[in-house]
Amino acid sequence: MEPLIAIVLALMGYALGSAKVINEGNEALVERLGRYHRKLTPGLNFIVPLVDTIVMEDTTREQILDIKPQKVITRDNVYLEVDGVVSWQITNMERTFYKIEDIQLALANLSTVELRAYIADRTLSETISSRNEMNQSLLQILNEISAEWGVRILRVDIQSITPPESVQKSMAEQQAAEIRKQATISTAEGERQAAIKRAQATKESIQILSEAMSSKAETKEILRYLVAQEQVEVSQKLGASTNAKIVFLNPSLTEGALDQMIGETGTHEGNNNGSEKNSL
Repeated sequence: MEPLIAIVLALMGYALGSAKVINEGNEALVERLGRYHRKLTPGLNFIVPLVDTIVMEDTTREQILDIKPQKVITRDNVYLEVDGVVSWQITNMERTFYKIEDIQLALANLSTVELRAYIADRTLSETISSRNEMNQSLLQILNEISAEWGVRILRVDIQSITPPESVQKSMAEQQAAEIRKQATISTAEGERQAAIKRAQATKESIQILSEAMSSKAETKEILRYLVAQEQVEVSQKLGASTNAKIVFLNPSLTEGALDQMIGETGTHEGNNNGSEKNSL
């Protein structure tokens, strides 16, 4: 009876030792007598105890590699501090295990080397303005090399590009100067448009006034009123200014100018009436 129990226990121990459960999202590699034998997939798997050995179990899900801040130099000899992240995934676990000793260390070193090489070929301005292009270029280069390791690079994201403090100050001053330049251009354009509108309004006012002068008998009185009103407004503005100088205008000059304008208007009107009579 005892030998039977011993056999049963041995069989149970063998079964338990040969059963291996692989979690979802993972894979495992099995070696038999020191040589690669097969790959275990998620679920219940069986191996031969004492003969088969699981040498690696890892995830096939997306993983994140943090690129620590790196000191790099641009083509125009500006030192920058750059950091980022790389998203990667194991696609061939056999290659990952047998082709490279430490896949994460290899990816970190490769990313750093390619990042330095990329920035070394570009100026500071090109580096800062082409972050998306940098991400795509590094993604392509890393994939070409990491494919041999059974790894696919999903994304490269350069998170920060930090110039020295002196360079940051210079960039801020340049940006402020550009903002002032644009503001000056906008102000000048606004003044130009306002001047055009004022000139148009003046033209229309002169046309209306000319029509009124040709059709009203009280032309002189209207002009005197308008001129007097304008003089009052100008005097008020001059009085309100701290830097204004008081200038007295000789009223006789205004009267003479008005009489001349009215005389010319009357002459034009008389000529027009005479022409109409002759035509009749």
